[in-house]
Amino acid sequence: MRKIPSNEELMTTREVGEVLGVAVRTVQLWVESGVLPAWRTAGGHRRIARSAVERLAQERADMLAPVVHGATAPTQRALRLLVVEDDADLRHLFSLMVEGWTFPVELSTAVDGFQGLVRIGQWMPDMVVTDLNMPGMNGFEMVRSLKRAGADYADLQVVAVTALSVRDVADRGGLPEGTVLFQKPVDFAAIEALAQARQKAIR
Repeated sequence: MRKIPSNEELMTTREVGEVLGVAVRTVQLWVESGVLPAWRTAGGHRRIARSAVERLAQERADMLAPVVHGATAPTQRALRLLVVEDDADLRHLFSLMVEGWTFPVELSTAVDGFQGLVRIGQWMPDMVVTDLNMPGMNGFEMVRSLKRAGADYADLQVVAVTALSVRDVADRGGLPEGTVLFQKPVDFAAIEALAQARQKAIR
């Protein structure tokens, strides 16, 4: 990691977690993925500049609030669905399709892998649908970060939607076990079926 700036107030991962309201492991994941720049002390401990934490907090505040679709019965909890997609038209299409689902869904979006990781750490969705080819951090990197050993997201259902062929995906290192892969154009009916099954499982 880089040299510690002398004019910055530095924070521990625990302090960052308390400020942002997330687990220490989530902060560590953000650091490992480059979402939060950090330095290591001589003893090997991570230190994070307060200015970087404040910027991340502002980005979180600027994110769109989840939109609830469908009727929610008293015994039901809405499925938390995160869509990570850099194409604004496709994000809008996802929103329109989810509006027609008959079960309760909270929908949120992110435009790339970095924002997706931040949103996941903040919101803890039940299911993530992500593109693979995106600028900045792509879907491959995001999904691998989530499924890395010890990342605490082993149970998160991840669906990758891509224009790449199965061979192309394999040539780029593949995806972690358990990731569902669909080719574009998006099979909304299949995603709806997966989402409905997931929603029933979290009641």
